[in-house]
Amino acid sequence: MNAYTAFAYVYDEYMDNIPYDEWGQYMIGLLKELGVKAGDSVVDLGCGTGTVTRMLEKEGYDIVGIDMSEDMLAIAAERIEESGQDILYSCQDMREFELPFKVDAFTSIGDSMNYITSKEDLESVFKCVAENINDGGVFVFDLKTIHFFRDILADNTYAENRDESAFIWDNYYNDDDKNNEYDLAVFVMNEDGSFNRYEEQHFQHGFELEEVKEAAANAGLSVLALYDAFSKDAPKPDSERVYFVLQK
Repeated sequence: MNAYTAFAYVYDEYMDNIPYDEWGQYMIGLLKELGVKAGDSVVDLGCGTGTVTRMLEKEGYDIVGIDMSEDMLAIAAERIEESGQDILYSCQDMREFELPFKVDAFTSIGDSMNYITSKEDLESVFKCVAENINDGGVFVFDLKTIHFFRDILADNTYAENRDESAFIWDNYYNDDDKNNEYDLAVFVMNEDGSFNRYEEQHFQHGFELEEVKEAAANAGLSVLALYDAFSKDAPKPDSERVYFVLQK
């Protein structure tokens, strides 16, 4: 797992094409159906710059955001200072985090869980969730699918240019180990018009759905539901993203 560094400061700018409101409302709808109500405590894993945590706080949830990138959390803290929201952020690895109290629910969307690159590490995440959640609590998270990594991202190059920054993203997918590699070159403009170049390398993993179910069972969590993203349909061979609902 690699933490966002230079890219953290242009992350929100380049994610403006992601329909976070739609994604957030879908997740919040699932939480409400599962009985997670306003005033309940929710931890968002891999919270990044805090977009989802701010949505959850507006719904009345008592929110904690966990991420291992100090840079992303610094931006998240700036955002709540501007909005006046009450959210606690903690810099921890989702594979070995601790909380001072048990909570009612966990969430993780925007494929943060794909940064877990082995079944063993996935089981570690689930065990931490199980240790820090109340009995009957739920964990709602999404995963990009192997189909998405293999057949859509594949071995392609993506580039985007904005007024004060640009990036080049070289993507590589290895079907043998199901790992997807992102090589990022980020260019950020200085006040004098020159650019600084930063390089980052990220890895995400494509999990077989049965692997996820087995890791959950080994951690003492049961699978309540598995959906093709943004629907209540079962995943299909061409699903690009799936949602899991686990329960202790």
